[in-house]
Amino acid sequence: MPAASAAVTTPAELGGIAALGPEATTLLQRLDGIFESWGRQVDAVPMIMPPLLPVARLAALDYYRNFPHQAMVVAPLQLSGVDRSHEPSDTGFLPEALEPASLGLPSAACYGIYLHLAGQQLDAPMRVTVLGRCFRREDHYEDLRRLLGFHMREVVAIGPRDYVDDHLRQFTSRVRDFATRLDLPLQRVAATDPFYDRGGSRAVLAQLSPVKHEFVYEDLAIASTNIHRNFFGERCEITLAETGGPVFTSCVAFGLERWVSALTRRFGGWDEAHAALNAVEGITGALSGR
Repeated sequence: MPAASAAVTTPAELGGIAALGPEATTLLQRLDGIFESWGRQVDAVPMIMPPLLPVARLAALDYYRNFPHQAMVVAPLQLSGVDRSHEPSDTGFLPEALEPASLGLPSAACYGIYLHLAGQQLDAPMRVTVLGRCFRREDHYEDLRRLLGFHMREVVAIGPRDYVDDHLRQFTSRVRDFATRLDLPLQRVAATDPFYDRGGSRAVLAQLSPVKHEFVYEDLAIASTNIHRNFFGERCEITLAETGGPVFTSCVAFGLERWVSALTRRFGGWDEAHAALNAVEGITGALSGR
């Protein structure tokens, strides 16, 4: 039996679908262990979010208005009717063979958290960390750097404004320090992320005070920090007992396959990437949480 390759990517025409071999899997899991440990160090609650989310609930968050270019939806086969063979055409199942698409594939791991907390009043601010399978339709795909389906580790803060602002300051500093010690040159750049109605006052505010910053290696963002203000608190009716008002939220996100690609491109191979992480752990302690 031939040895499994490090990362097997399907032909480009299949659109960003990749299988990770043992080397890529081991490095991805190690990186996720590091980022997850950062969440544990700030008492983030570990959770697992659903792999699918209701389209109607995502629509209530303006998701399909703001991110139609990324959206992926799921529909079951239509079983009623006469002489249905339930066989796809060469390009897939046609619309008439499907029931309405009532479930969506999330493009970020944190959506499930806000929907899970909808309608609740929190006794105190909280942090949550999740590892999600995320999906984004893009105009092109490129090995592990840009995929249709990928893993995202997030650490989310939920509470008053100063709490979620401090969360981003802490993690901005942590990512910068980690990258410096790792000798991985990252640029922190302001980015656009239309959580808000593009034509409203929130959009103007987002332009004056950026809501998203990305950490970019070469030409690709591998991590980001995001402040959503009280958008999800209002839309999901999540309140804080201390104030009685909607919570503010912020998150830090790590695209794990992108980190795998960045480390192997930077250091030249799997052993070299692990050696670089070993050196960082020797300086900063057990960052992997092991």
